[in-house]
Parts: sequence; structure tokens; C-alpha cells
Amino acid sequence: MRLRIDLELQKQVQKMRVDWNERARQNAWHYVATGREDWTAEEFFESGEETVRGFVLNDMQNICQGRDPKHMRVLEVGCGAGRVTRALAKVFGEVWAVDISPEMVRLARHALAGFGNVRALVNSGSDLQVVRRPWWERFRSLEFDFAFSTIVFQHIPSRQVIENYIFEVARLLRPGGLFKFQVQGAPGVSSSPGDTWIGVTFSEEEMRDIAERAGFEMRYAHGSGTQDFWLWFFRTQRPPLQ
Repeated sequence: MRLRIDLELQKQVQKMRVDWNERARQNAWHYVATGREDWTAEEFFESGEETVRGFVLNDMQNICQGRDPKHMRVLEVGCGAGRVTRALAKVFGEVWAVDISPEMVRLARHALAGFGNVRALVNSGSDLQVVRRPWWERFRSLEFDFAFSTIVFQHIPSRQVIENYIFEVARLLRPGGLFKFQVQGAPGVSSSPGDTWIGVTFSEEEMRDIAERAGFEMRYAHGSGTQDFWLWFFRTQRPPLQ
């Protein structure tokens, strides 16, 4: 499903890019992980390792499904400064990471300079069209075994954009593959016009509906009604509903 970008939505996405670029310049590590304002590099990237231990390594049966992680291709939506990306790159064979902010991606590429199995890309902020092979590799298939996103969608103020990302992941994920991600689930939370920090809220019923339309089976959900609303979407064999 390709999102039709009207003028208002285009302005909103552009403001997201401008705001996240500014946050990256001010204090990227704080805005990526707001628990601290004075992260050291060691502590910041260790927090990414902790995220992967807590949400990936303890769930490898659902994620790998018998596959060797070193032979898996993984997609991270919203990589920021590469905090989680570095940890993913130590586990999986190939990692593709996208972010709306060129400033954040610049920092991520610097942090990932020693990793030859990672590609960090600036995406449009509303789709994943940037995730494609270069022309000289077009003969090779590009299909992902696992997709992951954390503390990203909770900042997106557009329901359309988040839904489109889910459809886009379905397009790129192999049948049976898992998209594990977190959204804002706390009721009563709403952003003011122009705000790019507080994202839209989803109920479990709404996420189940999106899963069905996008070609996923929503097998598990945890934290409904809270900010940390986690979803396990497994790609089905059938194509998404347009």
C-alpha cells in the first residue's frame, strides 16, 4: 500500500524531519533514549545491548524460527543514532536500518563504521521505498526475515504514516517472518497540532484490524493501554488488502 501524501500530511512529515534533525544536533543520545541527558558512548550503546537482550535475544524462537541468526536479514525501522542497530549487527548476518533524520543517520553511520554487515539509510518518513538493492545488485532478491522497531512509532503523530509503515514492512518481510514493534497504547494521550514528540494512540482492536488488512497475523500483544504496547505481527501467505 502506497500512502497518498496530501499537502497537510507532507507538511507534517517534513516537520518531523526538521524536528528530529534539530534534536540530533542538540543532544541526539538523549532524544533517542530520554532516560539520561549525559550519556557516555559506552553507556549509550550498552543501553542498546540491553534492549536487544530484553526484546530480541529472549524471543529468538519467534524471531529465528529455527534459522541461524547469522544467515538472517533484519530491518530496523527508526534507527536513530544506531543505539540498537549496533547490537542487532552483532547478532544477525545483515541489518538494514532506516530513519527520517539525515542527522541521526549520519551519527548512526559513524557509530556503525566498524560493521560491514549494516546499511543505514535516510527514508522518506512515510514509506520504505529507499530499502532496495542498488542497480548492480538488482538480480539478488531482497526479502527480510525479521523486522524490529522500538520507541519510534510512539513519536509519530500520524495514524496514516504508522499504518503505511506496517504495510510496507509486510511488503518486504518473507511469509512467516515476524515484525516485532512498539506503539503508543496509553489512552487519553494526544499530541497538539504541530507536535512531533507525542504519537497517536492505538487500541488492541485497532492494531488487530491493521494486522488483518496488512497481511499479518497478530499472534501476541503485550502492554495494551500503556506507552509500551508491544505487538508480534507474523507475515501471512496472503497479500495485503489494498
